[in-house]
Amino acid sequence: MTMLEYHSTTEEEKRLISNWKYDGEYAIYNTLSYSEQIKAHRGFANPSNNYFSFYDDGKLIGYVNFVNAETEVRFGIGVKPECCNRGYGQEICKMAITLSNQLFVGKPLCLEVRTWNTRAVRCYEKAGFHVIGNPVRKTTPIGEGDFFRMTVK
Repeated sequence: MTMLEYHSTTEEEKRLISNWKYDGEYAIYNTLSYSEQIKAHRGFANPSNNYFSFYDDGKLIGYVNFVNAETEVRFGIGVKPECCNRGYGQEICKMAITLSNQLFVGKPLCLEVRTWNTRAVRCYEKAGFHVIGNPVRKTTPIGEGDFFRMTVK
């Protein structure tokens, strides 16, 4: 895989990414339109989020988000639907670990993932994350579910 390029997510990229649509059980990750996110001050419009867009050969293939909390950095990732299962998630995660260490020195990088999403769990593990503790039941804006908490080794 070639080295991906990244930069802070632009307004236009936020609009594009908000239109990505996942199929099947992954449809739970489809988001509100960017204009709806702006109205609700959620997602891409939440000022506490730090988004970066990732490109391969000039094509937008994914993004990450860092939320700088008091004792840790919370991490989220999205890969363009047609780019899933092609190794991009793992590559983006590895680059995000390095970027987080540069931006938020000394803070551990953590994420939460739904327990049924084995594709994502495997991706995160290959990138260097590991599950800590037992699954936790949570209610989120997109519904209730069981989540693994993961952090970088």
